[in-house]
Amino acid sequence: MKELKCPKCGNVFSVDEADYATIVSQVRNMEFEEELHRRLEELKGRQEAEQKAKEAVTREDFGRKIQSKELEISRKDQEISQLKSQLKGFEDMKALELSNALAAKELVITGLKSDISRSAADKENAVLRAKDEMKEVIGAKEKEIADLRTRNTLAHSQSELEKKAIKEEYEAKLRLAQEQVDYYKDMKIKMSTKMVGESLEAHCSTIFNGTMRPMFPNAYFEKDNDASGGSKGDFIFRDYEDGMEYVSIMFEMKNEMEDTAHKHRNEDFFKKLDADRTAKKCEYAVLVSLLEPENELYNNGIVDVSYRYPKMYVIRPQFFMPLITLLVNASKKSIDYQRELAIARSQSVDVTNFEAKLVEFKEKFGNNYRLASEKFRKAIDEIDKSIAALQKTKDALLSSENNLRLANDKAEALTIKKLTYKNPTMKAKFEEARAASGADEQENAI
Repeated sequence: MKELKCPKCGNVFSVDEADYATIVSQVRNMEFEEELHRRLEELKGRQEAEQKAKEAVTREDFGRKIQSKELEISRKDQEISQLKSQLKGFEDMKALELSNALAAKELVITGLKSDISRSAADKENAVLRAKDEMKEVIGAKEKEIADLRTRNTLAHSQSELEKKAIKEEYEAKLRLAQEQVDYYKDMKIKMSTKMVGESLEAHCSTIFNGTMRPMFPNAYFEKDNDASGGSKGDFIFRDYEDGMEYVSIMFEMKNEMEDTAHKHRNEDFFKKLDADRTAKKCEYAVLVSLLEPENELYNNGIVDVSYRYPKMYVIRPQFFMPLITLLVNASKKSIDYQRELAIARSQSVDVTNFEAKLVEFKEKFGNNYRLASEKFRKAIDEIDKSIAALQKTKDALLSSENNLRLANDKAEALTIKKLTYKNPTMKAKFEEARAASGADEQENAI
């Protein structure tokens, strides 16, 4: 048996080993939960500090822009102050001139009064003339003062309008920036599928004829309308140098609306594209596709599928021009070999060596391109793995926060009543302690 002393009433009571272990476990659990709650608060504090730092940077950038405009507004305010000072000085000057004019007129009136005995009519006329002149002078001065006040009001109104215009301009710029961010986020998600609902064939034809035609003036790029073999592609590209064909590409364009019931895959069209390439005697086969928009393999760029069919590539529409340029530049390097081959054939020379060199070059080029494409995909995979790891860490932190919250709720809900539930021994001990504490309080009261 162990003895425990109540920290409130001071009574000492005995508990068995099981009850003592239960109480110690509850105390330790409460301390652990308090430590977890403290660490959670520290984590929240660090997160809030980071968020505040980011917000401070944004506010500082915007504050610098606002500060430059406030300086301009301050210059306008200084101009208004100068106008006000000029107006006040002008009013003071006009008041002095008016006072001098009044004094002069008073002298005239005094002179007229001295001549009152000679002519009352002349006196009245002079007085009237003097009053009219005074009215004209006062009216002119009041008009000038009103003009200055109007200018001051207009300048102040213009300054307020400029302030409002500057504020609206920056708010519009902020809205435009946010719209651009949202637009590029949406473009990234859809992987540049802006041509959905349009003709992909028409898009590629427009791109070639409008942009690439000057680069390849001798090239042939037309629709494949020959279906005599039972099938046809979409476009055929051939380019020549000195009358010799050195590159040929069969293009197939595939597009699909998002609400299409049956979703096609790019692989569904490889066999047909290879057959069309063979029938039309083209060297390369290219599938320009918007299918499988969520497939990261095809979204990475130019995909070499030569492991399925030789010299076949799958690209997104944005890589239409780069791929043609790449294949043309690579094929131009083999023109010399082709010329030598033609000369050798015309002279009945054994061309096996020339053909071997040509095939070797094209194979090496294909291997180099596949290696580069694989390294590119590996880099993209590593980036995706890093993002996934960071997301798992975030989820773990959020889960830990939830568990800590639940633990805190349990600790706050813990009471003596719950501790002694279905434990008559402890319940009796606590009741004895309460009774003893009540008796002590009554004695102290007496």
